[in-house]
Amino acid sequence: QVHVVESGGGLVQAGGSQRLSCVVSGGPWSGYAMGWFRQAPGKEREFVAAVSWSGGSTYYLDSVKGRFTLSKDNAKNTVHLQMNSLKPEDTAVYYCAASYTTVATPDLEKEYDYWGQGTQVTVSS
Repeated sequence: QVHVVESGGGLVQAGGSQRLSCVVSGGPWSGYAMGWFRQAPGKEREFVAAVSWSGGSTYYLDSVKGRFTLSKDNAKNTVHLQMNSLKPEDTAVYYCAASYTTVATPDLEKEYDYWGQGTQVTVSS
């Protein structure tokens, strides 16, 4: 059984930084493409960032480009989302997602096979 576990959420002031981590474990596959999505209160879940199966390509939501950086440790099936210059509009529950195959369209939820429970990120103004 595959487990996707996020960590690192919490409360931060606007302009501050926070680092989210996600670990995938328990599956028979050698690696995963991984992504982060977020859902703010009253809004639909949206794509934030993703990294390819190999780790060689990353993708970002336009509004987080230059502020968020996604890195991947293939050996540990772990990704880290470094979030800098946080804004109140970044407040949301952040979900990690994993696909055991390559992902053709990283910003689509249906591309991912496994999801974490989410971690709350709250940015105060």
